[in-house]
Amino acid sequence: MYLISVEGGDGSGKGEAARILTELLTDYPFYDVISTHEPRRQSQLGKLALDAVKHGTKTPLEEAGLFAADRLDHSHTFILPHLEQGSVVVSDRNVHSSLIYQGVVGDLGIEQVVKMNAAAMIPDIVFWIDCDPEKAMKRIQTGTLRMTSGKQEYFETTEIQIQIRNGFHQLLSGQILVPPPFDKCQIVGPIANEGGLDDLKSKLKEELRRFFNKRTEPLNVSSDDVDRVLLSKLVESVQMQRRLPGAPMEKTELHTDWLNGKSPSWWFEHAESRWSPESAKENDVPATPFAHSCWSVLGTLSLMGGSCEIPRLYSSFGPSRMVTKRHTQRLVKWLVEEKWIHKQQSHTPFVDAQVFKLRDDTVGFSRLTLAMWPARHLFSSWRRSNPSLSWADAFVSIFGSDSSNMSAMHQRIISQISKRLEILTSGHTGCPVPMNLEEMVVWWSMEPPSL
Repeated sequence: MYLISVEGGDGSGKGEAARILTELLTDYPFYDVISTHEPRRQSQLGKLALDAVKHGTKTPLEEAGLFAADRLDHSHTFILPHLEQGSVVVSDRNVHSSLIYQGVVGDLGIEQVVKMNAAAMIPDIVFWIDCDPEKAMKRIQTGTLRMTSGKQEYFETTEIQIQIRNGFHQLLSGQILVPPPFDKCQIVGPIANEGGLDDLKSKLKEELRRFFNKRTEPLNVSSDDVDRVLLSKLVESVQMQRRLPGAPMEKTELHTDWLNGKSPSWWFEHAESRWSPESAKENDVPATPFAHSCWSVLGTLSLMGGSCEIPRLYSSFGPSRMVTKRHTQRLVKWLVEEKWIHKQQSHTPFVDAQVFKLRDDTVGFSRLTLAMWPARHLFSSWRRSNPSLSWADAFVSIFGSDSSNMSAMHQRIISQISKRLEILTSGHTGCPVPMNLEEMVVWWSMEPPSL
């Protein structure tokens, strides 16, 4: 879902920073953590780019062309497919290196390099690792890999490294404006790397935490598309569960009438009426059931297919429904006390971990949070503005009743909800998924007809 790039001069320690970031990211609920680098040593295009900087016989334009060709291929055949699956990709160097090495130092110009790379993936966040050029050159010259491989690149001199460092300072500090689309990148740094690895790790950890706490929308993929991919995987996992090899499929809430004959608006009323704001405040959890963390925990639990321990729940959030481990534990504990969740003991031998399962009378609302996820901010804002109105009025109040008059944003949200319901079903046995606003208005506020 996110592309993270690590930039800096040669010998700055950016490779070590990329390794540390990859390690830190395993603590977050991404589908996978992918490590890569540019130019690629295993591709023919990447080898041509590496040869160009090794021998120094190409013009800056030729160099930039080779790097851009490798980057475009890398972006669309490797990076993008991983982002679409909900993974985070850490790239040791990316487009900003070309902007500096060929655009600034090679005097080709930032605009020209941007045009050559305009179709590449855009780093969501750039970690800028900084180091004194003289210290960096000592690292290069004494590095074990460099000494044994005999690798030498024409820009590995103190003089050129000073130019490169100045270029990064001008570009990444904003002194030089980066043209679209790479002006959207979040820049973190300079992060000084002249101390120990523990200090570097601490800085990187803090910046990662700050970035994810913002719940930043990814630049290269749709977060809702990614979340639907992950929801489909959870649904497939539940459907494949069996008691014993060859036995019938285990019955779970996913395979039943999960709205239990009630309308979605009834479930919203029911959830709100049983939520205790006073108790929630005392236990440092959201005051209403319409907060991001509540929807994430309850919704994800509704697709776990039986009992679930906290680590499995956390790893199933994915990047869009991400909640911190500490808050997840605190919220689950409170939901147990408020009788939204059953607490059970694991039956796995020699395992003392507690496991949790939604109560039957909370499944309807919990599954709805996944279906209505794209509209969560709209619902929350509507309730704050209309504290005394019935939830039956919410959908028409927010979206209207005529699809021809909807804004582009509302049209997109209705489409996203329909696509989610195609994964989750309408919640009513024999009831088709609502495919447009008019159908969704009826589905939202009316109970299904008796069969």
